[in-house]
Amino acid sequence: MHPLVKLAKDAVELYVRTGKRLDLRNDALEPELRRQAGVFVCLKIKGSLRGCIGTFQPTEPSVAHETIRNAVSAATCDPRFACLRDGELDSVEYTVDVLTQPEPVHNQNELDPRRYGVIVQSGAMRGLLLPDLEGVDTAEKQISIARQKAGMPPDGPVDIYRFEVQRLT
Repeated sequence: MHPLVKLAKDAVELYVRTGKRLDLRNDALEPELRRQAGVFVCLKIKGSLRGCIGTFQPTEPSVAHETIRNAVSAATCDPRFACLRDGELDSVEYTVDVLTQPEPVHNQNELDPRRYGVIVQSGAMRGLLLPDLEGVDTAEKQISIARQKAGMPPDGPVDIYRFEVQRLT
């Protein structure tokens, strides 16, 4: 199990069972876990989504801290789901996606929904969709879903950004 996936699992289990947050000292981390990056943590039970929360820009001092924060949020703060319960912990599958820095897209031909995630932005409204999702086979569908997530109308001008992920399971 990748160290970030183990951190996500340990953080969720500790928080759900005790209400305490996993605490790490940055200087105790392996160098690869000290860097900063946006991170999404997704939880599934029997293949069905149970929570997914993330940040596309880093908000914590390290990718390890970002993973812990987003893992607990995915378990307890995803508005689509009730908080994860202790009895579900043994069934949870964890995925941690570490994002590259988003880059602007000038043409939809620069997108590939298998390789790139997408961010659409219009003013303060922003929607994000991770790459390589089942049923999302075209850039148009990817952008459409990201617009829906942001509460944007299906047409109108948007700024589009793409990013890649390192998907850890």
